[in-house]
Amino acid sequence: MSADPILAVHDLSAGYGDFQALFGVNLALPERGLLGLVGANGAGKSTLFKAILGQLPRQREMVTFRGEPIGHLRTEAMLKRGIAVVPEGRRLFRSLSVEENLQMAAERGRKGDWTLDRVYALFPILAEKRSMPSQSLSGGQQQMVAIGRALMANPEVILFDEISLGLAPIVVNDVYAAMPSILGSGISAIVVEQDIERVRRMADHLVCLNEGRVVLSGPTGAFTKAQITTAYFGE
Repeated sequence: MSADPILAVHDLSAGYGDFQALFGVNLALPERGLLGLVGANGAGKSTLFKAILGQLPRQREMVTFRGEPIGHLRTEAMLKRGIAVVPEGRRLFRSLSVEENLQMAAERGRKGDWTLDRVYALFPILAEKRSMPSQSLSGGQQQMVAIGRALMANPEVILFDEISLGLAPIVVNDVYAAMPSILGSGISAIVVEQDIERVRRMADHLVCLNEGRVVLSGPTGAFTKAQITTAYFGE
């Protein structure tokens, strides 16, 4: 794993109008690493993703990619640069077919090894339903489309925002079963996840937010479950 982070956030503060949601946040995603981002509802996790992606105002030097400041770039440029997101709620084009959703991402992203065939190999059920409207799929299958869509852009970094939200535990396991293949392809990832135990099992590094501030940060193995839980709830 490279000593230099592929994606880093530096003293980032952001908010909505007069409401400040993030206060001096710092984090570093190692190349080919998986960083777990945890925190209670309202802690600022999704806001942090929005700020990284250029959906909220931030200064140029607050976000760097491979050491280069990118905080001035807009969301569309982030995808071309190699940063994709699997958004909370999936946000598929519901009237389009599975394959049309995937192809749209390929057209907007970069060229690379992730193709329709490779996504269908990762999620075989999507190959069976490739011509069906995405709105006709189950929640878990829609999440697979959202992940496949991010992969079709051939990113170097994927931000996964609450990919288990609203899914049954067995379905969550099916979705997360794809993570080793995704990371094995060389992609680095930040995963927002409410399940602390799952984060402890899969993440190399951990950042915990509480009320918009980093209250815990470091290699996941350095913290006990009790320490993470305490930081999570601000006890």
